[in-house]
Amino acid sequence: MFDLVNRKKRVVQVILGLAVLPFLFWGVESYRDGSEGFVATVEGEEISRREYEQALRDHHERMRAMLGANFDSAMLDTFEVKNSVLERLIQQRLLQYEAMNNGFTVLDSQLVKTIREVPAFQRDNKFSKQQYEDLLRAQGLTPVIFESRVRQELLLQQLLDGYSEIVFAPKTVVEKVRYLSEVQREISQSRIAPEQFLPAMTPEDAEVDNYYEQHQTDFTLPERAKIEYLVLSLDAVAKNETVSEDAIHNFFQEHQEEFIQPEERRASHILISVAADASDDERQAVIAKAEKVLEQVKQDPDQFAEIAKEHSDDPGSATQGGDLGYFGRGVMVKSFEDKIFSMQPNEISDLVETDFGFHIIKLTDIKQEIRPSLADVREQIEKKLKLEAVSNVFGEIAEDFSNMVYEQGESLQLAAEKFELTIQQSDWITRNSAQPSILSNERLLSAVFSEDSVANHRNTEAIEVQPDTFVAARIVEYKPATKQSLELVKDQIAEKLKKQMAEKKAIEEGQAMLARLQRGEGQGDVTWTEPQLISYMQSRGLDVETMRVIFRTETRDFPAYTGAIDPKGGFNLIRISKVVAPDLEEKDKDKSEIFTKQLQQMIAQEEMASYLTAIRKRYDVKIKQDSF
Repeated sequence: MFDLVNRKKRVVQVILGLAVLPFLFWGVESYRDGSEGFVATVEGEEISRREYEQALRDHHERMRAMLGANFDSAMLDTFEVKNSVLERLIQQRLLQYEAMNNGFTVLDSQLVKTIREVPAFQRDNKFSKQQYEDLLRAQGLTPVIFESRVRQELLLQQLLDGYSEIVFAPKTVVEKVRYLSEVQREISQSRIAPEQFLPAMTPEDAEVDNYYEQHQTDFTLPERAKIEYLVLSLDAVAKNETVSEDAIHNFFQEHQEEFIQPEERRASHILISVAADASDDERQAVIAKAEKVLEQVKQDPDQFAEIAKEHSDDPGSATQGGDLGYFGRGVMVKSFEDKIFSMQPNEISDLVETDFGFHIIKLTDIKQEIRPSLADVREQIEKKLKLEAVSNVFGEIAEDFSNMVYEQGESLQLAAEKFELTIQQSDWITRNSAQPSILSNERLLSAVFSEDSVANHRNTEAIEVQPDTFVAARIVEYKPATKQSLELVKDQIAEKLKKQMAEKKAIEEGQAMLARLQRGEGQGDVTWTEPQLISYMQSRGLDVETMRVIFRTETRDFPAYTGAIDPKGGFNLIRISKVVAPDLEEKDKDKSEIFTKQLQQMIAQEEMASYLTAIRKRYDVKIKQDSF
């Protein structure tokens, strides 16, 4: 989406959960409790397990919001993801030390100015202390904690600005990189598929035996267990709480404003960007271009999306036909927002100027403000009041639960009866099970497969697997790790070896055919796909290695032939018919400026990565591998 949010305001919105920055603190002050162990130390300062697990949960929630129905928690339950979250926490600590050691500071006046400029804290375009406190309270924050986090973010921003804003890319480098990214080659392909060789492949018994001996771990079934378990959660306890109708009614009367869904508008735009330091002549040229596009839009309003794809300089929305989605007040910059909230559906604006350039806006829909009745939000209020009533005593309830499952270690039945919980049963699970998600916690699985639990079938301790959610479990059936016999897996191995042999044969045949083509022989023996133009910007589904092979191939004469091993198996023969050089004329100045900025961002990211690697070596960082 087009980034119209002011940069400083965004720092604050991040911490409120309204946006995301690469180096976001996940409530450090709230979770630095070493009583539950730690996963790493930076200069002797611990990163607690609680802080790490909260960061991991936050990462999961962000991915869930991004992917929607396509979200699969199992994808994130990997070492790579968990390690990246821990590394990010370590980087945050390192950057914080660097900022302090290099004398960076945030003045109180700067902190106040940043917070006061956040639209979410304003009423009638003025900072509202009441609204500020109400919004923080709704997020479970106090002003002291919130302001501390904003100060930390501003401190880090000062440090990172040196890498994000002061980057220079020489013109010759920009032109060369742009040429390489946009130059096209017309290719045709012919795949030598391993499937055609499968019927002729027959591995020897000795090969099967040898493969089995060398890969025995592949044929070992991990230890497994069926368990029964109890889940004690704040939500479950709250369901049994009773709330009076008077309490629900009074809460609604006192908090009606909180349930109002403010008006939202959906708009599309075309941005004709102009540099902040543009000369008067350059500025006039941009205005002339914008007016020409505006005239085109007004002549054919139904083609707004297509015109946006062709002319808009906003890379985020241009591919979507300029669509910015729904948004309320306080999200966009003021002049842009004021115009949108004064328009009628399907109306097209004149040119609207912002710091980003000139916009042509089309209002596509309006969601009117909704003021729900008590009946509409009764269930929501009841749940909130129940949670509030229980949250104050849930710590004691959880402690009682922990004590009982420990003291009555031979059974979960008494705990189930006392806390009105249902004993649940699992299917076979392993130490790495991802489903059901409630049991995928590493500490819980480690406890389930501990020596005491396996040998004596005793209850595990009550383990917090999610915030305010505890699980205690016990094994009801157990199977140790078992090596499968050769007879059981012989056919499986033979099939695997057949595929490997067929893939090897396909590659050999492909390489032999390529050698013939490069000698000028056998052109009539190959069936080619229809020619298509490819570039690094438009790879047409080709993998990175194949793209490299294509663009490294000498093209003095046409057709030129090359080839690459297919990641899906087999070999790809490639015929290059021609090279189409990009038009890098000076007249395409806007496109050149956009590309320059993108290249500068890439350089900044590389420099930042190098900087992080360097400071990692200067500080004492230790990862507690057995805990992590």
